[in-house]
Amino acid sequence: MNPIRALIADDEPHLIRHLQGLLSQTWPDLEVVATARNGLEAAERIAELQPDLAFLDIQMPGLTGLEVAQGIEGRTRVVFVTAYDEYAVQAFETAALDYLLKPLQLERLQRAVARLQASLVAPRADTGADPALTAALTALRPAVTSPLRFVRASSGELTHQIPIAEVLYFHADDKYTVVQTARGEHLIRTPIAELVAQLDPEQFWQVHRSTIVNLAHLAGTRRDEASRLFVRFLNHDRELPVSRAYVARFKAM
Repeated sequence: MNPIRALIADDEPHLIRHLQGLLSQTWPDLEVVATARNGLEAAERIAELQPDLAFLDIQMPGLTGLEVAQGIEGRTRVVFVTAYDEYAVQAFETAALDYLLKPLQLERLQRAVARLQASLVAPRADTGADPALTAALTALRPAVTSPLRFVRASSGELTHQIPIAEVLYFHADDKYTVVQTARGEHLIRTPIAELVAQLDPEQFWQVHRSTIVNLAHLAGTRRDEASRLFVRFLNHDRELPVSRAYVARFKAM
């Protein structure tokens, strides 16, 4: 039987080492095939290596652990490593997902490992997003009474107040989120997962784990030789890829 393969993602290297050390005690046969220091790196390594498990910190630069989990398209199952409050913990438990609460405790990890080993005896088919994971992520999104109308973003040493209607797209880039308008590029620290919850869902679509586009500025779509879908913008040269998880949204366009 092939060993279970795992990835650990945390922006604090000593916490990665600590979790690796605890896992070596509680699950000696587990193979940690990669570690990641931010959400973008974690997402890329998961897509590349398709590990059985991903231990994801929630608060990471570039993409949060929640955003990384939302973008997983393969068989990888997620364990959140979090310092979240009790509401988040209850959401994970209701959705039958596991979590490790910081600071990590050996006894708690032992219980988690026992459950994970049992659940991995019969791996699920690769049928897309895990419904339990989707339910947990939805439960964690903050309630929003009205869509965001402006965003304060930096460009060099200046800060601008940008009307949301002028934004072409938001795109996660390492520690920041790029706010692209027809006039140029600006930066904010708000992660994609939080922006999704604050924007009008009829006007702004998430098309990738790292990208939200404004439908008012779309010129159309394009498929390349490998049948990958890209969105095109009015008066803007850059095209952005659409993840397979979101391609169906464009079938009626």
